[in-house]
Amino acid sequence: MSPRESAVPHDITAPLTDAIAEAEKLVASAEFAETDQDLAEGYDYLAGSIAAIVQLVRARSLSHPNFVTSTGPMTKMGLDNPDTLYYHADVEPTGTYVVRGRRGTTTDLSFQVLRGDYTPSTVPGGEDAFDDRRLQIAEDGSFELTFGPAIPDAGDDYFVLGEGASMLAVREVYSDWTERKGSITIERVDTVGTAPDEPDLARVARRYSTAGKMLLARINTWFNFPKWFYLDEPVNTFTPPRQTPGGLSTQFSSVGHYDLGPDDAMVISIPKSDAPYQGFQLGSMWYISLDYVNHQTSLNSAQAQVDPDGVIRMVVSHRDPGVANWIETTGRRKGILQFRWQRVDSPIGPELGPTAVVVPVDEVAAHLPYYEQNKIDEAGWRQRIAARQRAFAERMLG
Repeated sequence: MSPRESAVPHDITAPLTDAIAEAEKLVASAEFAETDQDLAEGYDYLAGSIAAIVQLVRARSLSHPNFVTSTGPMTKMGLDNPDTLYYHADVEPTGTYVVRGRRGTTTDLSFQVLRGDYTPSTVPGGEDAFDDRRLQIAEDGSFELTFGPAIPDAGDDYFVLGEGASMLAVREVYSDWTERKGSITIERVDTVGTAPDEPDLARVARRYSTAGKMLLARINTWFNFPKWFYLDEPVNTFTPPRQTPGGLSTQFSSVGHYDLGPDDAMVISIPKSDAPYQGFQLGSMWYISLDYVNHQTSLNSAQAQVDPDGVIRMVVSHRDPGVANWIETTGRRKGILQFRWQRVDSPIGPELGPTAVVVPVDEVAAHLPYYEQNKIDEAGWRQRIAARQRAFAERMLG
């Protein structure tokens, strides 16, 4: 036996493959998976989770951090917002990090220092969160800010990493999907200009072990999240707007869950607010967004048709009701309902929240006071979907 062979650990991939097998059992036994379509989505969700975790453990570095995509169309989790690009970098409280970027034309750009991580029983602290209104942005859109330990006489562009800080999350939010995203980088002050250590067998083994733990934590967490914040509410209703748990202080949300038969329709009415961002989406029971590229499963206030009285009226249904603000369930009888308001300057009160009524889909017209202005034909609908597909493709190419 060669020295190299004797040094190779046995079953180095076992922690991950064992975790995949355990995660598969969780998917197969999910109580909300009632149909083959539900199970197919669950196994596809598992594939995306495996891909995301493997990439994350290989990309993460405390000594030489980089921003990586936290969740995307192929690696969905946590009821990802179709209007948002998500990035994060690993940090630690003792490090000092310089973040540089150039502001794009998107509606919102926000930063959040997370302490700890999402687990099956907790939500990470989100006290250290702010949007780009706190940045000093030059005329060319460039900005620079520093995160690090508490120091005396820190300037306005210095943000303290609190105890337990583990991640810097960045969200860039679109409205009508035609905006231009910005750019962003991060470097650790004491390691910039150096190279990280090459991975050895021990580090690679730890990566597989970490990946296994992260995969099971991810699956377990998002199985439980709807139970914490959604499923205790009466079906086909919404909560009053409230600050988003674990989110930004300038973000409010109203949530619910639906159960609609093939001939049912939920008519949702909500005032168009002054918030720069106001968006609505459906999610599956796996707590991920539905296909928002090829179907209209989300709408924000810049995309939606607004009635002359200032109210946005949307119809959630399986069958096409023939209106521009149709929100497609894509055949899912049950799912998640989510409104978000972001970059708000004052609380979103109940008078700005949604109301909903479930009616037969053939009676939708009677519940839309501006029905004649809401109607859309097949050609018009295809144009709406084509616009989504093209805007998304351009967004993802950067």
